[in-house]
Amino acid sequence: MPVTPHAAPPPRPVPRPVDPGQPFTWLARGWADLLRQPVPGLLHGLATAVFGALLVALAHDRFWLLAGAFSGFMLVAPVVATGLYAISRGLERQQPVGLADALATWRPRDGRLVLFGVLLALAGTGWVLTSASLITRFAAAPVNSPSDFLHVVVLARDGWLFETWLVLGSVLAAPMFASSVVALPLLLDRPVKVRDAVLTSVRTALLNPAPMALWATLILVVTLIGMATALVGLIVAVPWLAHASWHAYRDLVEPEAGSPR
Repeated sequence: MPVTPHAAPPPRPVPRPVDPGQPFTWLARGWADLLRQPVPGLLHGLATAVFGALLVALAHDRFWLLAGAFSGFMLVAPVVATGLYAISRGLERQQPVGLADALATWRPRDGRLVLFGVLLALAGTGWVLTSASLITRFAAAPVNSPSDFLHVVVLARDGWLFETWLVLGSVLAAPMFASSVVALPLLLDRPVKVRDAVLTSVRTALLNPAPMALWATLILVVTLIGMATALVGLIVAVPWLAHASWHAYRDLVEPEAGSPR
């Protein structure tokens, strides 16, 4: 009886270096994709803004919790963008794409995307709990509003609460950013394991420290502007950054042999 050979594993993705200013190009390409297919992106952004408004409604008088919730949400934001990566991929391949293609990525048929999303959600939840515990335990007074957070935590004359809060957030955010910067687009685009996608993402970040620092800064700035506009700006900021993240992946990882690009 003939023995069926095992399928060869997919080739390991290869990171590649980019110019330090390349993140600005990703933003430009992402903006072009949003203009070409605005409906899927704006609906994703609207859903994100509504979720943010729900957080505000539930924790409006507990800013110690709200601060952690919003910063934790930034850790899991790449999961929200998964459908928009598919839109950018279709536009890149000059295929007809629309909202149905974005929603199709959420069907629970790919356990890799689900697993990675769960891992990011756990990390975000861990930060929310850590942030809330730190502020409620060590703040000199109750922190129930943005004004309280500014005066009691940020501008406090005694202690190092705000500095500690920032350091702990950075300690968590830096490895999460490095492990996810190209992981989700890679999982969507190729049949690689979650472990290989994460390792590729980390190697990519280590190979490009300056572009990654700039990219992380741009993501933070655009997101904060979206939040500062009473969350309305997130309607545009979320899809813009999502489409740009696809182009970041395409520049940062060598294409497969025979890839349409």
